[in-house]
Amino acid sequence: MIQVKKEGVLLTKTILPFENEGVLNPAAIKEGNFVHLFYRAVREGNHSSIGYCMLEGPLLLVDRNKKSLIVPEFDYESHGMEDPRIVKIEDLYYLTYTGFDGINALGCLAVSKDLVHFEKKGVIVPQITFAEFDQFAEEESPINTKYFRYNEHTGTLEKDKKKYLVWDKNVIFFPRKIRGKFYFLHRIRPEVQIVVGVDDLKDLTDVFYKDYLSHFNDHVVLTSKFDHEISYVGGGCPPIETDQGWLLIYHGVKDSLNGYVYSACAALLDLENPQKEISRLPYPLFKPELNWELKGEVNNVCFPTGSAVFNDTLYIYYGAADERIACASVSLSKLINELMLYKKQDDK
Repeated sequence: MIQVKKEGVLLTKTILPFENEGVLNPAAIKEGNFVHLFYRAVREGNHSSIGYCMLEGPLLLVDRNKKSLIVPEFDYESHGMEDPRIVKIEDLYYLTYTGFDGINALGCLAVSKDLVHFEKKGVIVPQITFAEFDQFAEEESPINTKYFRYNEHTGTLEKDKKKYLVWDKNVIFFPRKIRGKFYFLHRIRPEVQIVVGVDDLKDLTDVFYKDYLSHFNDHVVLTSKFDHEISYVGGGCPPIETDQGWLLIYHGVKDSLNGYVYSACAALLDLENPQKEISRLPYPLFKPELNWELKGEVNNVCFPTGSAVFNDTLYIYYGAADERIACASVSLSKLINELMLYKKQDDK
């Protein structure tokens, strides 16, 4: 098994009003010897905004804002901006997050040229009810029966005059265009899906998604395979390009006697066709073991959302027990070598 070092807690909540309930699930991007973290800051009442801090090297905190960097402005994010991820594609930074309006949780996008000023582009995933999703997705072939369990909302159609929609979270862009087109992951529970070959993000229309959903099974990139992820899987850090493929650090969830357990997991996707899984670890990369991962706002959670590579060491930033931000490190080359031991049979 690959050896992972738990580097410890990097960031905890403060008495400041915007983050007095928790800090968690940071987006991370490396610029020179610095790492910028854009984290979910939670205030009383479980309302989230995006906080900011900067690390020198992978671990040393050298700057931290005393107020939110990005705050909710629109109805679709009125209850919170959650779980950001960030990549740089060409000369533009793409920060994705989950907008929560108190009822629905949907993937959103904001862009920036300087990591200070962000322009919100709104919701970029389908906005559909479960009945519509089920109608489109099963048009071609049956879908995983777990979709009904996780998305049907016990038959309730609306609340406070707002429709219940299918929750579509964990939007994560690949950090470069592939054959000149955008690719991104997203997650309608219980599986991870992929949107491929988009020329312009303005093309993500209702018509686009109706066609996309009508071939839904073709777009599933990760489904539960092993015991530690048996309940569902979801996106984690932005994919990391390696010679062997896209390294994907994702989260896997298992229902246990003590509730859901969230672990960090690892897989490799094909460089030019990331719909194709090359391999994945049959065990968690790391899981909740230490007190600050086992006890918090939500117990038993290691939720990876950002990473940075320094030399051959991959640093993974994660939310620990939905209350604090921690870091784990692993040799990048050894992780890739370990993954190559588990190549899918048809790829050997």
